[in-house]
Amino acid sequence: MNKTILLLSLIASLAFVTSCSSSEEKADNQEEITAEEGQPYTSDNSATSLDWNGTYKGTVPCASCEGIETTLILNSDLTYKIVTNYLGRNDALEEENTGSFTWDETGSIITLEKVAQGPTQYKVGENRIWQLDMEGNIITGDLADHYILTKR
Repeated sequence: MNKTILLLSLIASLAFVTSCSSSEEKADNQEEITAEEGQPYTSDNSATSLDWNGTYKGTVPCASCEGIETTLILNSDLTYKIVTNYLGRNDALEEENTGSFTWDETGSIITLEKVAQGPTQYKVGENRIWQLDMEGNIITGDLADHYILTKR
């Protein structure tokens, strides 16, 4: 009887210790990604809860060409590389920018630093990101679905 109680106590203690260490590890990871003000996030959001780093691709609409083929690479060290290719132009205009990005205070929108021209803000979701307009709003209308880059 005493051995059973001792064994159950040991199992309960082990379960408690491992659950506490998982919570501590999650808290440590949340402190790595912070808002623009440098404060760690206190709740779940895109920055802390999603596997956001990786390569996103899509072709967004263009007024003067067939479309802008866009590849955006987000790195876990908060750096990025974006390559845009203007389709259907004789000069095959391709641009590449690299730099760092920051998360907004909600942890759902990133802003690319050092972009020569074009949009700089994206809303981050599960395996996709939405290119935002120049004021930082989600693009609406008939072509709204064409402003989504999907993770590869």
